[in-house]
Amino acid sequence: MWVEEVMEKFMRIYKYQAHGYAFSGVEELLYSLGESSFINMTQRSVAESLLQVGVTQRFIDDIVSAVLRASYGQSAAMPAFAGAMALAGAQGTLWSVEGGNKLVCSGLLKLTKANVIHATVTSVTLQQTEGKPLYLVEYENEVGVGSDFYDIVVIAAPLHLDNSTITFEGFDPPVDVIQDSYQPTVISLVHGYLNSSYFGFPDPKLFPFANILTTDFPTFFCALDNICPVNISASFRRKQPQDAAVWRVQSPKPLLRSQLKTLFRSYYSVQTAEWQAHPVHGSRTTLPKFALHDQLFHLNALEWAASSVEVMAVAAKNVALLAYNRWYQDLDKIDQKDLMHKVKTEL
Repeated sequence: MWVEEVMEKFMRIYKYQAHGYAFSGVEELLYSLGESSFINMTQRSVAESLLQVGVTQRFIDDIVSAVLRASYGQSAAMPAFAGAMALAGAQGTLWSVEGGNKLVCSGLLKLTKANVIHATVTSVTLQQTEGKPLYLVEYENEVGVGSDFYDIVVIAAPLHLDNSTITFEGFDPPVDVIQDSYQPTVISLVHGYLNSSYFGFPDPKLFPFANILTTDFPTFFCALDNICPVNISASFRRKQPQDAAVWRVQSPKPLLRSQLKTLFRSYYSVQTAEWQAHPVHGSRTTLPKFALHDQLFHLNALEWAASSVEVMAVAAKNVALLAYNRWYQDLDKIDQKDLMHKVKTEL
């Protein structure tokens, strides 16, 4: 029930956004949804919150920790708000897009009919024109370097110091760049024969699982699952456990050959992707702002409260509304209190 209660309050954001309301910071957004309880959940651990509502320590150790390791690569010591979002994603009512979930992004981009410049942004410089901010955005690609002026700039990428390639110039005070770290994640797609003996099944024909989660041991991988193609025909059948199949292994570091041999009797190929997946939740004592300057916004600020596709979609809609409301000086639509009452009266 704890997760359901958190999600019921979180779902209020869709009603607020449907009425055009926006928030300048993560703390303001969370407070509008769950008041001080949501703010406290960014500082209190999942384990502490669940124990408080009567969940047993064994359930936390055996079930909750496994879900959090698979979702975030972190333990039940991570903040409760991000943990609740991860546990919500472990339920059965999930969906995927035929052809791959990446089609959501490419499809939305196509619908916007935006003029896409394929380049890497290197700097954003603040300039003033008749008292209004104007931003010079410089970028580079294989052709060379370029620049353009913009009235509104939205940064839709992490800005932590270890990874950001963007510099901010002409700002006084300087833009507050997040200094905390992101969680490295490695995904290995292995085509091979699972070593079912390692998981307690000497006869691979008797191995019944398509997904394996871990709690704290072994430490070299977080989750292992038998994956399906992104395009599934009506005749598709999952491979039998004794047959060669494609397995996805999630780990904090690239797998060593010895670790691959532990998990697989033999394998044909391994393809690996490594990236900074999401923030190390709980490393911040304060929540960041969406608004870095007058018309300069940071979409990824909400990642520091929780990180998922749905959360980032909420952040994107919030930033769009925030930019719109500021541009047209509709300040009554920004950082308003008691929105549940306001929305009811507007209806």
